[in-house]
Amino acid sequence: MSPSDGDKFVVVAIDGPAASGKSSTAEWVARELGFCHVDSGALYRAATAAALRTGLPPEEWTPTAVLDAARIVSLAAEGTTLAPLLDGAPADDEIRSAAVTNAVPRVARMQSVRSWVNEQVRRVATERNVVADGRDIGTAVFPDANVKIYLVADPWERAKRRLVQHLKRLPTDEEIAAETDRLVHRDAADTTQLVQARDAVLIDTTHLMQSEQVARIVALAKAATRSN
Repeated sequence: MSPSDGDKFVVVAIDGPAASGKSSTAEWVARELGFCHVDSGALYRAATAAALRTGLPPEEWTPTAVLDAARIVSLAAEGTTLAPLLDGAPADDEIRSAAVTNAVPRVARMQSVRSWVNEQVRRVATERNVVADGRDIGTAVFPDANVKIYLVADPWERAKRRLVQHLKRLPTDEEIAAETDRLVHRDAADTTQLVQARDAVLIDTTHLMQSEQVARIVALAKAATRSN
């Protein structure tokens, strides 16, 4: 799916709440299509990790301070995914740490930081076909995306999936209940970003295998590209 002269690159936008499977699905879809995967959430995490490195307490962060710290963030290819680097080095464990997870909602609410992240994601789409995921990709970042997907799942199932990923084992019901409570509170905090685009295809993944949701999105992307 390469654009001809004068054509724009193809954009597949995947949105949804925390732990709905956006990033892993987007990465798989990108691999199937031969596109580049861009995870906007990883950029917010990278900016948060950079701010934590300054030693300033999160409650004292300002948008200017976070953006100044984020100057050490860059993007580099890891397979089909563009992953953020900190000071030129891979930092996936650092950006996925509990400290970053706790502080990233504060950063994601800063409008100037959101503009910075959106700019990074849009820049990638001027150079190649992309599958981008986040919370407002189909509304704020790429309102004219060729395909828009909104993934949802039951909070209990989302919590279970997240814990399996992090713990590498089946969690207990008590662990799932606690994580479900955290996700519900996160959803409430993210209300302004969690808006489904009017022309997005809603896919409830609660009872779907990931291969099934990937197949649906790939089919939609191929159909949309053929109709352009």
